[in-house]
Amino acid sequence: MNKLHIKKGDTVYVNSGEEKGKTGRVLKVLVKELRAIVEGINLVSKSIKPNAKNPQGGIVKQEASIHLSNLNLVDPKTGKATRIGRKISSEGTLVRYSKKTGEEIK
Repeated sequence: MNKLHIKKGDTVYVNSGEEKGKTGRVLKVLVKELRAIVEGINLVSKSIKPNAKNPQGGIVKQEASIHLSNLNLVDPKTGKATRIGRKISSEGTLVRYSKKTGEEIK
């Protein structure tokens, strides 16, 4: 399986689709489907049955997944979208880095 360029907790930029130009934090990565759920992006309406938390039931807005190819990581230095690369750090571990600035991404 390929390594993914996005992890949970990353800030990402949406580079295509209905939500193009927006940024958000990754809440969950669905590895097998190559998709991610991003906070505040790709909101859909979902009907829910009444339960203890919501006794009335009704319609709830929640985030749907978006394909990883439509997401770019936001560079921590400039705050703009960037591609990432991988290199071996001085400690011998594999780290992600920004292709634009060369800065390591934690």
